[in-house]
Amino acid sequence: MAADEVRWATFVSPTALRSSKLGNDDNVEIVNTGKLKTQLYGRRWFQLGVLSFLALISDWVCFSTASSPRTFEAVYDHNAEFLIDIFLYSNVFSCFFVTDTVSKLGMEKSIKGASGLMLLGCLLRSEGYISSLFDIGDGITPYNVVVLGTVLVGFAQPFFQCTPPMLSAIWFGSKERALSTAVALNANQIGIATAFLVGGSMCHGTDAASMMNYFSLITVACAAVTATTLIGFQDKPPLPPSGSEAKKLALNEKEPPFFQSAKNFLSNKDFYPPLAAFVASITITNIVGAFIDEVMERGGILEQQSINLAGAGFELAILVGGIVIGGYVDKTKEFKRSTLVTLAITFFLLFPLGLTEHQIGQEPMLVLVSLFGLGFVAGPIQPVNAELAVEVTYPSDETAVESTQQIFGNLISALMVPLAAKAARMDFEIFPTFPGPESDLSGIIASDVRGDVCLLATVAFLTYLLYMQFDAPLLRSIDDDCDSEDDSEASTIAVVKQ
Repeated sequence: MAADEVRWATFVSPTALRSSKLGNDDNVEIVNTGKLKTQLYGRRWFQLGVLSFLALISDWVCFSTASSPRTFEAVYDHNAEFLIDIFLYSNVFSCFFVTDTVSKLGMEKSIKGASGLMLLGCLLRSEGYISSLFDIGDGITPYNVVVLGTVLVGFAQPFFQCTPPMLSAIWFGSKERALSTAVALNANQIGIATAFLVGGSMCHGTDAASMMNYFSLITVACAAVTATTLIGFQDKPPLPPSGSEAKKLALNEKEPPFFQSAKNFLSNKDFYPPLAAFVASITITNIVGAFIDEVMERGGILEQQSINLAGAGFELAILVGGIVIGGYVDKTKEFKRSTLVTLAITFFLLFPLGLTEHQIGQEPMLVLVSLFGLGFVAGPIQPVNAELAVEVTYPSDETAVESTQQIFGNLISALMVPLAAKAARMDFEIFPTFPGPESDLSGIIASDVRGDVCLLATVAFLTYLLYMQFDAPLLRSIDDDCDSEDDSEASTIAVVKQ
C-alpha cells in the first residue's frame, strides 16, 4: 500500500483484521473511526421467494419424468435417466460462467436473464409453442427438441443454485443466513416433489398427449415466475444487512476471475471438508430421488400413487430439515457438530432403503420412516456447508464459492447415477448364518442389501472421516462481531493508512 493511500477497513480484533487481509502490521495508522449503518429490509423475503421459485421450477424440469419414466420411455423410446444426466452435465458446464457473469452484470440482470433462458427451454419442450410454430412434432415435441430445451434449463439453473449464499449475504442478517440459504437451495427439492405429485397424476401409461399437457403446465408455471422476476427482483438493498457485509463493501476488494478464485479455494485445506459434505449431500439426495420407484418397490410399495407421495414426502422432508437445522446453525454456529451428526444418521438410514430381511421380508413402514428421516438429515448438509465454505474463505465471492461446490456436486452426482443403476442390480448377503451354522438360530437375522445403498453409505462414511479433521476459524462470523444480538446496529469501522 502506498505511503499516503487511505481506505476503509475493519477496526475490530486482530483476527478480524487478518480476515480483511490487513494483517497485524504495526505501521498501520488509525486516521479516523466511524460507523457504517446496517439495516434489514422486509423485502428480503420477497427476494428469497423469487429465487426459491426459480430453483423450484428448474428442478421440476430436471426431474419432470422421474415419476413417470415408463410414459417417457414409451413415447420417446429413450431412457428417462439420460434426460436427468443431460440436465446435470449442462448445469456443470454453466457453473464455470456464473461467477464472472454475476460479477460483470450484477445479480439482478443475471437472474432475470437466466429466468428468460429457462422459459425458452420450457417453451421448446412444450408442444403447442415453439415446436408447433415451426410445424414440427405432429402433436409430440420431437425428442431432440426436448433435449435442447432441457439443456437450456440446465444451463440456466446454476444462476439460481449458485447465488443463494450471495443473496443471503447481501440481504439477510448474520443470524438468518443459513436459514435463507437452506430455503433457496432446498426449494429445488420442492420442484422434485412437484414432479412426483403432478407428473405422476398427469402422465398415464403410453399416452403422449398427457405428457405434452404436463410439459405445457410446467411452461405456464415458469412463465408466471419469470414475469414476477422481471418485474420485482432487485440487485441489493440501500444499506447492507450485517457487519461483515458492511465491512466487505467498505474494503471494496475486487474478486479475481472464477478460475483464479476456484484455484484459491482448492489450495485452501479448510475448503475441502465443506466441499466433501456438500458433494455427499447432493449425490445422496439426487440418486435416491432419481431411483425412488425402485427404492419403494424394494420395500413392498408398488402402487404408483403411493410411490409418488413417498417421493414428494422425501423432498418435503429435505426442505423442513433445512429450515430446522439451518435455523439451529444460525443461532449456534455449530457447523461441524451438526454436519457430523447428520452424516452419521444418514449412514444408518440408507441401509433400510435397500434391505430385505429373510425372516420378515419387505417392510414398507421401515422404508418410509427411513426415507423421510434421510431427507430430513441428508438434505440440510448441503446448505449448511455452502454457508460454511463462505465462512472459511471470507471475504471471497459467495457465488464463486457456491459455483465451485455445484460443479463438483453435480458432476459427481451425474457420474454416480449410472454407477448407482448398475450397483442396484447387485445384492450383498449379510449375516447369512449368524450366530453360527450349527445353531438353531442360524440365519435368524440373515438379510441382503442392494449395492446402490452400500455405495451411498460408503460416500457418507468417507465424508464423515474427512470432516472429522475440520478445524478452521469462522472468519465471516468474526467480522460480524457475534456478541451483537442486533444486525441493525451500526458496524464499527476505521480509516487506516500505511
